[in-house]
Amino acid sequence: MNRLGAAALLGAALASPWAAAQPAATPALDAATALRDSRAAVGRVIGDHPLLDTQERAVRLADYRGKPLLVSFVYTGCFQVCPTTTRSLATAVDRLAATFGAGTFNVVSIGFNQPFDSPAAMRAFAAQLRVGAPNWHFLSPLPSSVEALTRDFGFRYVATPAGFDHVLTVSVLDAQGRLQAQVYGDQFTPDQLGEPLRRLLRDGPLPAGLPLADLVERVRILCTVYDPTTGRYRYDYGLILEIAGGVTFALAMAWFFGLEWWNRRRRLRRAPAHAGAVAGSRH
Repeated sequence: MNRLGAAALLGAALASPWAAAQPAATPALDAATALRDSRAAVGRVIGDHPLLDTQERAVRLADYRGKPLLVSFVYTGCFQVCPTTTRSLATAVDRLAATFGAGTFNVVSIGFNQPFDSPAAMRAFAAQLRVGAPNWHFLSPLPSSVEALTRDFGFRYVATPAGFDHVLTVSVLDAQGRLQAQVYGDQFTPDQLGEPLRRLLRDGPLPAGLPLADLVERVRILCTVYDPTTGRYRYDYGLILEIAGGVTFALAMAWFFGLEWWNRRRRLRRAPAHAGAVAGSRH
């Protein structure tokens, strides 16, 4: 059952052979504490934790810096909540990729139930849910690093006889690895994830020597707005016209001042010759 008042914050999964066996007296996860710790992680630079991908290759979280990153925590023995949340995330990611471009951000799902969420288990989980986006990776942390990794993200979970009670959230990291937003729930709409992602893509620093195509892409993202009536992003043509008008004005002013500078330089070059001619005529 997922609840924090009206918000879906905690997930309790159905029992599975891979769920950690715990006494019946195991306390449930406290929603208020979980929410407090999750929110406290916002603004934190996430550490460079070691992980394995589904092919058992070593990767690190720092490998994903340079682009915004969406991070979800799952466990593969979950039969209900984690698959539902991941499917919803997949739908949102597909729409965001169509809007902003799949190459502009990355997604990782991390299996926190070690050693059961192995690379093979994560590979099977992704295949079962038919998630194959090139910018989405399913990762397994080292058992010794799970505690530090989840603490960095403010991700809380408690093992129960039925599986795990855990926070239902997607963490949004910027290109420098700083956690910028926590998005809660088991169903995600494109704007819930899209707005923090769009802000990161819009406000990110422009690298030196930015190609024209990338500059056009940045302007396109700047002019994208969410339409709640369709549940999709669209272009704000009014803003596009404003930007085009501003660019045209800037180019016109640059041309005007450049022409004035050139004319003044020509006049200064002519002045000595004219002065010499006047002096010669006096002799």
